[in-house]
Amino acid sequence: MPTDDREYAANIPVMIRKAWEDRADRTVLRYTDDDDAWHDLSGAEAQALVNAVAKGFIARGVQPADAVSIMARTRYEWSIVDLALWSVSALPVPIYDTSSASQIDWITSDSEVSTIVVETAHHAKLARSVAADSESPLTHVLVMDEGCIDDLIAAGREVPDAELNRRVELAGHDDVATIIYTSGTTGRPKGVELTHYNYVRHTVGIQQELGPVLLSEGASTVLFMTLAHSLARLVEVVLLASGTVIGYCPDSKKLVPLLGTFKPTLLLAVPRVFEKVYNSAEQKAAAGGKVKIFRWAAKQSIEYSKAQGTPRGPSPMLRAQHAVAYRLVLSKIVDVLGGNARWAISGSAPLGDRLGHFYGGLGLHVMEGYGLTEVNAASHVNRPDVSKIGTVGKVLPGMEARVADDGEIMMRGEMLFRGYHRNPTATQDAMSDGWFATGDIGTIDEEGFLTITGRKKEIIVTAGGKNVAPAVLEDRLRAYPLVDQCVVVGDGKPFIAALVTLDAEALPGWLKGKELPEMTPAEAAAHPVVREHMDRAVSRANKAVSRAESIRKYEILLEDFTVDNGYLTPSLKVKRTQVLKDFADRIEDLYLTR
Repeated sequence: MPTDDREYAANIPVMIRKAWEDRADRTVLRYTDDDDAWHDLSGAEAQALVNAVAKGFIARGVQPADAVSIMARTRYEWSIVDLALWSVSALPVPIYDTSSASQIDWITSDSEVSTIVVETAHHAKLARSVAADSESPLTHVLVMDEGCIDDLIAAGREVPDAELNRRVELAGHDDVATIIYTSGTTGRPKGVELTHYNYVRHTVGIQQELGPVLLSEGASTVLFMTLAHSLARLVEVVLLASGTVIGYCPDSKKLVPLLGTFKPTLLLAVPRVFEKVYNSAEQKAAAGGKVKIFRWAAKQSIEYSKAQGTPRGPSPMLRAQHAVAYRLVLSKIVDVLGGNARWAISGSAPLGDRLGHFYGGLGLHVMEGYGLTEVNAASHVNRPDVSKIGTVGKVLPGMEARVADDGEIMMRGEMLFRGYHRNPTATQDAMSDGWFATGDIGTIDEEGFLTITGRKKEIIVTAGGKNVAPAVLEDRLRAYPLVDQCVVVGDGKPFIAALVTLDAEALPGWLKGKELPEMTPAEAAAHPVVREHMDRAVSRANKAVSRAESIRKYEILLEDFTVDNGYLTPSLKVKRTQVLKDFADRIEDLYLTR
């Protein structure tokens, strides 16, 4: 807790109310209609809408500390409902919009949710199937697409302002603000309890460290990461409290055109998005017979970015080559990103040096970060003025980090969660003398920059006793345009191998660039030219490790890993345990012959 409580707002809605009062006549939120045209809400308009919906929840009987779930894509109504619930001192519990009925059942039962706000008729059908169970606490299903926002506003018209203002002030620093359920790569998701102080303290620290990114005149971003994820949720709160203009993109397929019309100054994405932009640009160049020019330009971008980090800077020759590359190729990618993007924050997985420097050469400063739900999503991030590509930056204010003797990253501080909901045993197991055991392994250099090298539970020990962190190989192999997912295997085996899936979206352009006929992913997996190029991709990935750690054999799977088939979490992390279990026979086949 702070020694001086006056430094921090009393709770989340009080903090955001103040930000919107300061921007009463300026745009704070933007959303699109069916024609993808942008519509703006000023601070005063957004606050009035939140207040009206909050009164509706009061009228509907939502009490302080009641848990209410939100299940929707990333649309502006998500934030309105979120803030409305906080404004009545309720406890929003997010649910991924891709969740199944059983997942909805578990989360609503564990957190005792009686009301859920969903987006679509499909979501409503799932939720109502859960509510039909007599043992479920779920009784009310409100549907955005069926006008529940207007219904709440109408229901709350008679609720006096004084009652809402009283509710806004009720929650204090120690009160739980939300329960966020981990996406669960193994076992049932655990509910992480985060307090109002976890958010208001974190917001102040992030604003302090990322001021030029968040607080500069005209700062804006398109939010498309699912708000059920802890990182997107933290980002939502920080952006709202900073006055950074948020544009909402519910449909990721529309992201590129919406970036073009919104023109954000800040990009927030997972590494896979940055990889997709690069790969699609390369495939487009290949289809037009200009792949050599693209790769030359990409090399200039990378070399230019690297040189900018040296005392002497880029040489006159490199500056001239970069200028040509920018004019011919790189400027087109800048335009795809909207033309105004200067900053980018990447989290959830390693980005890698190559992409970090590639975008750096475009004039986009990509700041990698790191964190877990249990430390309120972000414990580390590179700064606008002090960054090291390849690291996830230094620890944020209010947090401490150290590396245990076995390499595990341990953390403690003011953003640390209160505990797992109704699970004291799991909470105790995750802690050691006040330090939270992250499960990740890494190193901290003499300047305090953290580098993540893998997951502790995912370390592979070969039959020869070699410890291998699979993330290094997986990240490099996924960087190849044709690869969608990769799982490195070899625990207890004589050598390292890999399961690979093909990127169905990138495949047509890749085939065209190689002057190959159209084919399905299954046909491509067996094609000798595809195998030849995959061999090269594996060889390039192997250059990052020793021979004992290198991939000796691989198998191209005919089935991709998706959220729907259970091999990806909603935050797009591979469920390694499930993959290893379901493809055990395929893995064994890799070791039958040498």
